[in-house]
Amino acid sequence: MSGEAPSAQERETAALMQRFNDVFQRHDPAALAELVAEDCVIENTQPAPDGARHVGRGACVALWTRIATAPGTGFDVEDVVVVRDRAIILWRYRWGADGQSSVRGVNLMRGRDGRIVEALGNVKGA
Repeated sequence: MSGEAPSAQERETAALMQRFNDVFQRHDPAALAELVAEDCVIENTQPAPDGARHVGRGACVALWTRIATAPGTGFDVEDVVVVRDRAIILWRYRWGADGQSSVRGVNLMRGRDGRIVEALGNVKGA
């Protein structure tokens, strides 16, 4: 690490990703419409092997709303690394109480003008 202070762009990206992660921690998708750019693209983790592609604010907000509000589920954010307009979010998605009812993954995210424009999701496979 260079030890340099984060740039204004990195502070903006970090704040955007914090607001995004809060949606899933709180199970409250209300903020998504303001966080997602009109031309946002998501490459989802499923179905294998390539995942589904979701294009546009409406499609992206709809997908993330379903994930954020799924009963009995939750995300543990393990780490967030920000470099300029990009973020790497390491997470564990849980759908049950035991360790077997979870999967670890990573989102490669990109922001622009305070909104998410790209999210590429990947999970550890069997």
